[in-house]
Order: sequence, then C-alpha cells, then structure tokens
Amino acid sequence: MSGSGLSRLNRRQFLAGAAGCAATAVFGSGLARGARRPNVIIIYTDDQGAIDANVYGAKDLVTPNIDALAGRGVRFTQFYAPSAICSPSRAGLLTGRYPVRAGVPDNCGSKKDSPGLPGAEVTVAEVFKRAGYAT
Repeated sequence: MSGSGLSRLNRRQFLAGAAGCAATAVFGSGLARGARRPNVIIIYTDDQGAIDANVYGAKDLVTPNIDALAGRGVRFTQFYAPSAICSPSRAGLLTGRYPVRAGVPDNCGSKKDSPGLPGAEVTVAEVFKRAGYAT
C-alpha cells in the first residue's frame, strides 16, 4: 500500500465506519421516519455441515424449524468459520477478528489461564446497540 495514498485502518476505526455506514443506510432509507428496522438473529451452530438442514439439501435429517426460518428470512450459502473449535470460532464471529488476535486462541475454560473474551474487545452486539438495537 506504500505510495497509494491510502492509510490503514485499525479494527476500531473500521467498526466505527461500518456502524456509521449502517446507521446512514438505516436512517437515510426511511427507517428514521417510522419504518421498522429489520430484526437480526444470528444462529451459530457447532458441528453443522454445509448442507445439514433440509433447506440446504440434507436428505437424512429433519430440520423443520431451521427450514421455516430460512423460508422467511435471508439465507446465507457461503460462510467462513474462523476456527474449528467453539470458543475461538465464537470470538471471531463476535469481534470480526482472528481468534488469536481477539485473545481467544483456545476453548475458554479448557485452560486455567484462559478466562474468555477480553472486555476491551468490541463486539458486534456493541455495534448493534450503538445503532439503536436491543441486544
């Protein structure tokens, strides 16, 4: 990026900019004039394969509730999990950072000196709350 005139953003600057863009999109789109904001529900499951729901093609499972949610909402067909194990994967989702950079390289509680996500980390819940959502 040397010589390009572009500066590098740190994570907090990026999240603040993203929240600002989201607020602009929400409040500039008529939602500030009384329209309802969309509900956002994140369902993050452990050990679920890419097609482990009927709506995605599973023939050996029965998943009527997931199928109903997918039928009424937005379906995502491509996703990246930042880790193969629980705590780091969730830390990556919540912070938008690689788990090791978020301070959660291993499962929380599996090591005596691994208490969990550091309180200084900015999470997606905090960004949503600043945008007026209840979390």
